[in-house]
Amino acid sequence: MKIIQHVHSEDFKTYGTEKIRERFLLDGLKEKNKANFVYAHYDRMVTGLITPTTEIVPLGTYDILRADFFLERREMGVINVGGTGTIEADGTTYNLAKLDCLYMGKGVKDVSFSSADANNPAVFYILSAPAHATHPTTYLQNADAFSAQLGSVETANERRIIRYIHKDGIQSCQLVMGLTILSTGSVWNTIPPHTHDRRMEVYFYFDVDEEHRVFHYMGEPQETRHIIVANHEAVLSPTWSIHAGSGTKNYSFIWGMAGENLDYADMDTFGVKELK
Repeated sequence: MKIIQHVHSEDFKTYGTEKIRERFLLDGLKEKNKANFVYAHYDRMVTGLITPTTEIVPLGTYDILRADFFLERREMGVINVGGTGTIEADGTTYNLAKLDCLYMGKGVKDVSFSSADANNPAVFYILSAPAHATHPTTYLQNADAFSAQLGSVETANERRIIRYIHKDGIQSCQLVMGLTILSTGSVWNTIPPHTHDRRMEVYFYFDVDEEHRVFHYMGEPQETRHIIVANHEAVLSPTWSIHAGSGTKNYSFIWGMAGENLDYADMDTFGVKELK
């Protein structure tokens, strides 16, 4: 499991392209029949992908966790962004179609992942954070989750936001998780941008066509930088950083947070004219 350490906002201002990508971009996570994770010191968030094709992939443990099993002291949110797949958690089977979500609380021991069709495999995107309370394993279909239509064609940000794990949805210790789908012709996300001192965030981009890219903007509002992101890549966002993006075509992304509270709306917003 790759480990990424904290970066100070002042140090960040001196970074070039390669160092920004090294410290914040999570790439190379998708491998057939493998579980790949990154452990970030930001709120101890673990981010990963599991892509089972011809095999059942078990959820193992890692030295960095110092745990007998992965979820001994952690909780986990999973959203499937591929074909239909199955998660078995302590003997109970959950079938996840694309964009369905499963939350597993602290103490779930035996977990495995599989796909219904090796030619159209599930792609399980995973976030995991430390948990100091236990909440029940909960499955939520995409059609049953809270959703809202926002933005407009005129500002190229017409989108649908879907919330799964939040204070009024699936209950968790500290995870907040959902996704955003941009409409055809819309390319901007999270404008006006924001930060939140009380939580870190991860953006995971999916349904990005192979020949297209997303420009993910980060940094303090008065001194921004960007990372160019491809399909099934993620970007870490420290508390001091904005997180916004524009694509060469419409796309989707999963947003996930951990930290002080579960309030989706807890953010400090900046006007577009304030950005530099």
